[in-house]
Amino acid sequence: MTKTPEDLRSHRWFGDPGLRTFGHRSRMRQMGYDPEDWEGRPIIAIINTWSDINPCHAHFRQRAESVKTGILQAGGFPLELPAISLAEQFVKPSAMLYRNLLAMETEELIRSHPIDGVVLMGGCDKTTPGLLMGAISMDVPAIYLPAGPMLRGNWQGKTLGSGSDSWKYWDELRAGQITEEDWQGVERGIARSYGHCMTMGTASTMTAIADALGMTLPGASSIPAADSNHIAMSKMVGRRICEMVWEDLKPSDILREGSVENAITVAMAMGCSTNAIIHLIAIARRAGVEATLEDFDRLSRVVPVIANVRPSGKEYLMEDFFYAGGLPALMTRLTDHLDLAMISVTGRPLGEDIATARVFNDDVIRPIDNPIYAEGALAVLKGNLAPQGCVIKPSACSEKYQNHTGPALVFDDYAELKAQIDRDDLDVTEDSVLVLRNAGPVGGPGMPEWGMLPIPGKLVKAGVRDMLRLSDARMSGTSYGACVLHVAPEAHVGGPLALLKTGDMVTVDIPGRRIHMEVSDEELAQRRAAWTAPEDPYQRGFGKMYMAHVSQAHEGCDFDFLQTAAGAPVPEPKIF
Repeated sequence: MTKTPEDLRSHRWFGDPGLRTFGHRSRMRQMGYDPEDWEGRPIIAIINTWSDINPCHAHFRQRAESVKTGILQAGGFPLELPAISLAEQFVKPSAMLYRNLLAMETEELIRSHPIDGVVLMGGCDKTTPGLLMGAISMDVPAIYLPAGPMLRGNWQGKTLGSGSDSWKYWDELRAGQITEEDWQGVERGIARSYGHCMTMGTASTMTAIADALGMTLPGASSIPAADSNHIAMSKMVGRRICEMVWEDLKPSDILREGSVENAITVAMAMGCSTNAIIHLIAIARRAGVEATLEDFDRLSRVVPVIANVRPSGKEYLMEDFFYAGGLPALMTRLTDHLDLAMISVTGRPLGEDIATARVFNDDVIRPIDNPIYAEGALAVLKGNLAPQGCVIKPSACSEKYQNHTGPALVFDDYAELKAQIDRDDLDVTEDSVLVLRNAGPVGGPGMPEWGMLPIPGKLVKAGVRDMLRLSDARMSGTSYGACVLHVAPEAHVGGPLALLKTGDMVTVDIPGRRIHMEVSDEELAQRRAAWTAPEDPYQRGFGKMYMAHVSQAHEGCDFDFLQTAAGAPVPEPKIF
């Protein structure tokens, strides 16, 4: 379909005669605009998640201007609309608590304003899924502009990766292997430019997923934030969104079962963050695609990790990945696993989008027959501890914990864990299974990134750097280690994790995809009868609404009233 000016959504506000449109036009004139600015032009919203406390998006003021330039070049009319920023580093208890708030805000900003198309500016972990979820639900032409990874960190000539090296050197400080001065040097050197984490953390994972879904310009997710190519890409986004409006190319035309499978495949090959599962399930279900944990596990068994990027990789960071050819280059090595007919915001099939891409460094982007890990990044485990499933990142944990049985050491909340973990008399060995519960979607609240539980102080001093850990929380995509996460149902709502006791034997079998507590059904029934539900963390405001409507981790943690039924069309928004 090719639209005419009268077909534009904004025509409802400005084109029809009458008192209402008089009010809209007169108020536009109040701001110094005149009819030449909007008549016959697509009005493009730039939803900008810039803020003074989000370092991932510190360059977005300038990038928004570049987008505006592109929109004006293509004959559109840009309007910048601010949205909640969700700075992962600062929002407590977790930015995840507010992902759905950003999704709702995005949907309502588009619905309530005279918008024909939208540019979504994000990058920090929860902004990518939040913006996409809202835009999918509104289903107007939309294109995602990723913030881009920051430059490599550096300390004493060593390359630093955000998050991953924070955990590493924190343990070295606790063990007495580096000094406080060294630690401050790491602090100064680990984040040297604007942009999101340059490891394969949640931010890089989710922008790559947006790219693989077809919601960005091809390869846009790989461009470092400080690279001049990022400025050029921003102008290209502005030009392309205007074309998409006239073509009436919407998320519902792009997002299909095949594009979701492409995104899962790419995520597995990149050594993705465990958070990818929650966010991509939520994104897919907004588009009416029924993505499940089983889809991730099925593809994980056949798609190897070929992106040699930390934390799954050992040497390289996202800057190196870009120089090696970026996401389009990686996708050329996955063509046997991809649906190349799926279209992107270019309007072209994926096969055409990546036709000219090349790999320039075979160590950064490995051939399929020389992976850094033979299976995909994630594994889904099920058993009597997690009947709805839980997740581990086997590519980033020690081999010895691929199949392990040990006694549980249970902490009921994060405060207890923090108070006890460094006690010299803590009854723990490297064979123990550390457990943190009541940290899930409701209990956290918001499922904080506490799942990479700290190694007990006395074990760190003895040289231990990994052990089996279990939680209904999440962990940062920059984290690593033998961490079993997203246990569903969570303990706070009465999941079996609530019944586990210190000393119970726990078995994790990654090859067998199994997790089990060695407790009889009879004993569990007795514990269930004695269990009482804890009080919800929030009693008012958005938090109370969140508690009442958030789904569990295996369902994407979206609100129950915002998802689209599998196979159903995206609901048509009403404008009055």
